[in-house]
Parts: sequence; C-alpha cells; structure tokens
Amino acid sequence: MELSAFVTIGMALVIVGVILIVVALVRASMGGEKSGDSRVRGAGVIMIGPIPIVFGTDKQSVKAVLALALSVVVLVTFVVYYWMLR
Repeated sequence: MELSAFVTIGMALVIVGVILIVVALVRASMGGEKSGDSRVRGAGVIMIGPIPIVFGTDKQSVKAVLALALSVVVLVTFVVYYWMLR
C-alpha cells in the first residue's frame, strides 16, 4: 500500500472518532429518563510499551477495557510479525 492510503485511512478514522464523540455527547445530554437512578461507569487503559495500566470504577468495566487493550496488542503484534516475515 502507498503512504497516501495510510494517511487517508488515518484521517477517516479520526473523523469517525470525532463524529462518535459528538453523537455520544448529544445522546447523553438529551437522555432524561431517571436522573437520580443513573450510575456512571467507566474505565481506561494506559499502555506503556507492552504493559497495560488499567483503571476504572468497577470490575466489569476494567475487565472489558483490559480485554480490549490486550486484543489490540495481539492484533498489532500479528500485523508487525506479518510485515516482518513478508
């Protein structure tokens, strides 16, 4: 693939990410079901090399983010090895 293809794919992913953030913010601000009954859950991951540092508000969110982070690490590893062995 050419370099311009990677630039195009990268820009498209950035645009899709911004659109998803805007849609999530609009949807969250318009949701007025039961304001006192809602509970916010969240988690995040910081990757320092191959070591993930996971944090979150509850175990279920942390497990989901950890699984996603490790899946991305495995996918990137497979792609790098494929390119190196070609």
